[in-house]
Amino acid sequence: MSEELIVRYCSPTLAGIKTGSLFSCSYSDISEMRDSLRYYNRLLGKKGLRVLPLYSRNNRALIYVYRPSMLATDLRDIGAMCILRERGYVGSTPVSFIARLKRRIADNGDFPHEIGLFLGYPVEDVHGFIENKAEGCKCVGCWKVYGDMEMAQKLFKKYKKCTEVYCLQYARGRSVEKLTVSV
Repeated sequence: MSEELIVRYCSPTLAGIKTGSLFSCSYSDISEMRDSLRYYNRLLGKKGLRVLPLYSRNNRALIYVYRPSMLATDLRDIGAMCILRERGYVGSTPVSFIARLKRRIADNGDFPHEIGLFLGYPVEDVHGFIENKAEGCKCVGCWKVYGDMEMAQKLFKKYKKCTEVYCLQYARGRSVEKLTVSV
């Protein structure tokens, strides 16, 4: 797992404007992946981030980079709690919810629809995606929008601009640690 991948796919999370991000990466063996995870958790943990694998198979891992404090706030939302409870999430901590998410990914082999809640997507859009079976959305950007289209489009632009700026700064030699904001 490289710094370049983290910057390319996780810039809004590094900047503290998004709860979480996902990306896929390859690794040569499991110890290499564990070493990378330990390294990035030490490096970014002091700035309020966590890095963990949600799924791993055939030398590829789905990596989740997130801000635990933001996730805790997001998952306290009544609508988010309802969506999660309906899908068998129990407990009251983000760690317990992430453990359930990991099991759901492993059991299904794909993304459970509630994963948007772990990425900071609006609850109404996650609910709309589930209820409408991914059809009939108002627009598509980082996610399918069923609620406030104007707000979502502003966020899409903000995330895109953040990624462009971060990738440029990284290309100019700024490290992922320096790019990461403490929140």
